[in-house]
Amino acid sequence: MSDWELTRTFASSAGEVRWDRLGPDGSAGARPVVLLHGTPWSSYTWRAVARALARRRTVYVWDMPGYGQSEKAAGQDVSLGAQGRIFAQLLTHWQLDGPLVVAHDFGGAVALRAHLLHGAAYRALALVDPVALAPWGSPFFRLVRDNAPVFEQLPAALHTALVREYITTTGGPGLHPAVLDALVAPWTDDAGRPAFYRQIAQADQRYTDEIQPRYGEIALPTLLCWGTDDTWIPVAKAHELHTLIPHAGLELFEGAGHLVQEDAPAELTAVLQTFLAEQE
Repeated sequence: MSDWELTRTFASSAGEVRWDRLGPDGSAGARPVVLLHGTPWSSYTWRAVARALARRRTVYVWDMPGYGQSEKAAGQDVSLGAQGRIFAQLLTHWQLDGPLVVAHDFGGAVALRAHLLHGAAYRALALVDPVALAPWGSPFFRLVRDNAPVFEQLPAALHTALVREYITTTGGPGLHPAVLDALVAPWTDDAGRPAFYRQIAQADQRYTDEIQPRYGEIALPTLLCWGTDDTWIPVAKAHELHTLIPHAGLELFEGAGHLVQEDAPAELTAVLQTFLAEQE
């Protein structure tokens, strides 16, 4: 991941957060945008989209506690509950008033919780294959969640193979080998191996159950983006969520899997640029 380094830090209640800012000074010009990653990912998945958007607006990226380049520690709270609070705190730290927010997977639930429960104000919200509706979690995900202490005892080589195979199940055309290596790498050192199982063990559907009945309250301009070949969160969920958020738009990406940013970066960037420009 040498081509993607986050150079700034924020001391959160769940550990040090690494973040960065790309593009022009946000004090002038287009409204800033904030990108949220999912699990078991990091801001690395947004690198191409972030750099493209940063040609005309300020872009904020961050790794959630327990992920990517941010702190990973025993006993750390990396739940959706903690991440939603921390995101609201980060927006205050960044002094952002009504930014544009783009959130993928688990990050979708983080952005929704920060908005609905913690008063985070956005100008608009784009959700990319978000974790938002029950039930969620693949059979493998549930197996690991229910037996995390057992999986933590796997030898390092078996653990790395498991993470690699898990990441390849997202659907779509498949990942470039170098990208796959970069996505696996944060979970393979001494801090990353237990952190991988920690974030799964703390993934509780109750955090989306708390907010799902409130989606009808969302008054923001909202866009749903979804890969039609997503094997983690099937496209049927896109249509279901579309009916729950008033006036939300829906864009489907044919042949893309759960990682639309990797499978169709140019198409996703074009759609996001159009949507974000409409909110100025």
